[in-house]
Amino acid sequence: QVQVVESGGGLVQPGGSLRLSCAASGSISSIQTMGWYRQAPEKQRELVAWITTGGNTYYVDSVKGRFTISRDNAKNTVYLQMNSLKPEDTAVYYCYFRTTRWVDYWGQGTQVAVSS
Repeated sequence: QVQVVESGGGLVQPGGSLRLSCAASGSISSIQTMGWYRQAPEKQRELVAWITTGGNTYYVDSVKGRFTISRDNAKNTVYLQMNSLKPEDTAVYYCYFRTTRWVDYWGQGTQVAVSS
């Protein structure tokens, strides 16, 4: 079985920083892509960033220059460093792992709240 656990969310002031972490354990294999989605209240789920095991990355325009995605392939772990946070970044953030056979594994979600 595969278990995905994420952490690092919390309440932060505008302009602050958070680092999200997500680790998969168990029999997961053949990972193609690791990434992060977020969902704000009354909004559609939005792809924030992804990274392949080879190191190719993608960021949605609204976070470019502020967020950095990274990974440790050996530990099946993906990170999201979030700097210069804005109130509009407030959402539940979900990590995922996508295999080469198009099987997805998801974290439980972690709340990020940016407010004064």
